[in-house]
Amino acid sequence: MFHLLASKAERIHVCAHRGNSIDRPENTMAAFQRAVDLGCDSLEIDVVLNADGEIVVLHDLTVDRTTNGSGFAEDLTTSEITSLDAGSKFDPKFSGERIPLLKRVLEFACDHGIGIYCETKEYYNTDKLITRLREILEQSGAADRVVAISFDHLQLAAAKKAIPGLRTEGITHSRHVDPANFVVKSGLDAIAVEADRFKREDGKAYHDAGIAVRCHVPRPEILAVFENYGRFPRSIIGGWVSCGALDTLSGDDVGYLAAIAEEFSPF
Repeated sequence: MFHLLASKAERIHVCAHRGNSIDRPENTMAAFQRAVDLGCDSLEIDVVLNADGEIVVLHDLTVDRTTNGSGFAEDLTTSEITSLDAGSKFDPKFSGERIPLLKRVLEFACDHGIGIYCETKEYYNTDKLITRLREILEQSGAADRVVAISFDHLQLAAAKKAIPGLRTEGITHSRHVDPANFVVKSGLDAIAVEADRFKREDGKAYHDAGIAVRCHVPRPEILAVFENYGRFPRSIIGGWVSCGALDTLSGDDVGYLAAIAEEFSPF
């Protein structure tokens, strides 16, 4: 089982945001394999439905930004969407990378013993997505590795009700007046917070309520701006890790996160 709390897993988790997406095309098997090679123990992926009602791993509702195709994913069949090139726009050397199905990524997670944070980007056919997700989890045997995540906490509540044992994580870009109470009342198991919205006292409040905390760290070029002006976000983030305020470091650069987790780990 993939434990959300670092205290139970006895390690600080490293989560690859869309895979190791700084040097591989996002949400592809190449990005996922690279992330595992660099030391991640979980992946954050994005999912939508296609025309066949299948769940595909894609951040946008359309395929235009990341592939050589065009149109909405919900208008493309499984055959059509998996034939698109999802690598060349990132770099020609990744020509031939495909949009994977959720089923394939769950197989990969089981093979490598990692967790999956599955972010639902489907806003219009949520009931259909939840039904298909339940089917896939039952068939895959990967339910104990999956955490459903979303900005839409009502959607997560519906998924939790429909899928027995499903763990959920709310994403927020805000600090709440009573952060732990907000999460508990929402029925969530975990919260994902941006690094610039996180305070260690919030981490303590979450943990006191049994809630896991995933902190999303900016891309290297953003961190470099701070460092160029004498700010040292690495040591700040490391301090959160060493004092036990966080359970998971998440971001696009797995190597950077893994190094922090190793250096500052309290375990």
